[in-house]
Amino acid sequence: MARFHSFVVFAEMRTGSNLLEANLNALPGVVSHGEVFNRYILGRKDRTELFGITMEERDRDPRLLLRKLRAETEGLPGFRFFHDHDLRILDDVLPDPGCAKIILTRNPLESYVSWKIAQATDQWKLTHPKRLKTAKVRFDVPEFLTHLRDIQAFQLLLLNALQTTGQTAFYLDYEDLGSLDVLNGLAAFLGVEARLKALDDTLKKQNPGPIEDKLENPEALAEAIAAVDVFNLGRTPCFEPRRAAGVPTALASDAGLLFFPIRSGPEAPIRAWFESLGPVSEGFEQKSLRQWKRRHPGHRSFTVLRHPLLRAHAAFRRKIVAGEAQDLRRILINGFLAELQPPGAPFATPEAERAAFLIFLSYCRLAVSGQTGARVDPSLASQTALVQGIASFQPLDHLLREDRLAEGLAALAAEVGATPPALTSAVSPDPEEAALLSIWDEALEAAAAEAYGRDYMGFGFTRWRK
Repeated sequence: MARFHSFVVFAEMRTGSNLLEANLNALPGVVSHGEVFNRYILGRKDRTELFGITMEERDRDPRLLLRKLRAETEGLPGFRFFHDHDLRILDDVLPDPGCAKIILTRNPLESYVSWKIAQATDQWKLTHPKRLKTAKVRFDVPEFLTHLRDIQAFQLLLLNALQTTGQTAFYLDYEDLGSLDVLNGLAAFLGVEARLKALDDTLKKQNPGPIEDKLENPEALAEAIAAVDVFNLGRTPCFEPRRAAGVPTALASDAGLLFFPIRSGPEAPIRAWFESLGPVSEGFEQKSLRQWKRRHPGHRSFTVLRHPLLRAHAAFRRKIVAGEAQDLRRILINGFLAELQPPGAPFATPEAERAAFLIFLSYCRLAVSGQTGARVDPSLASQTALVQGIASFQPLDHLLREDRLAEGLAALAAEVGATPPALTSAVSPDPEEAALLSIWDEALEAAAAEAYGRDYMGFGFTRWRK
């Protein structure tokens, strides 16, 4: 039985993907069809149809072309895919272990300069050295940094998809394309019997030589390099578990609004506001939520951020004081010496509640740092991790703030052409604020900032009590 039924080459412009494809196509039984999901071409320039599918048909439903490509190619079919191609196809390709992943990379500084020269000369391939066109180009630092961020974000997306599905990819660097042994190793990875006897020499390297010699302003390189954190020193290591998208908790209004709740946030008033807009749907799976999106063009998705200290106190009151999380109560009592009343019973004094809540915040700090070894309840997870989890399904249109909720919901309703309900009756003051105010002190502010530093930094939160 064949190891793979198809393959995809993940690359970027000016990384050598044309050369790699030429060598793949030189292997009997392997067929790479080019950039078939590039929004501007259909595999190659000037092609208007592939497997009977036009560009218009492909753009309406890219999966149709994928199915035809796999079914009607004689041999092992594949294609090249860049970060700016039609991302919808990744839902079918990335989770599929039967689709081999080949990841080709190149020094982004070199690929950026090569791209600028190709733009200036309009020469994207070179088959004969005598036809070489040369040009010096201007190095645009902001443009390069954007180029670098886009590539890095896409590579992280691929890495995470491979990790979470238990797959591996065949990695190639631009320099590896000159190694016959490496490319024959790729053939072995793909499970094909054929081997290359020599490398394809049709395509020639276009821009050899030092990068500085290709630039009008080589001094700009220093500025660009200074802006890049080469060793990722600016990144704070994060061991908080990645979160799922939380699709089953989403609320969808027929008005065209989609709400992803954040646990321990203001869910109840938003549900009431949604219900006053009209019919509400929930209990989605990813497939059914995509179907809802297709039925509601122009939809808007959002979540609501709550101040980390207020949110932690809301979680504390429900999970610990009310007794919803019995296992966590036992951990706090036995492992952290928290003095808690029986579930549902109030604390004897504000001081007693403050002391127990401070212990809870200490536990939250350990939990979101991955130091407890226990599953982190969504009510305790950072809002940063929860929003990132939602974005793994689909980035949100809006992040609203609880302290500006009325204005935010009204603006959202206006975006989808709905008449917003009377916010004064649908959104009432949160009783959690009064409860927190009764025990607040500076130690709680400091403990919350330590536990949820990612939220304070990432979302710009300041002290809860000014």
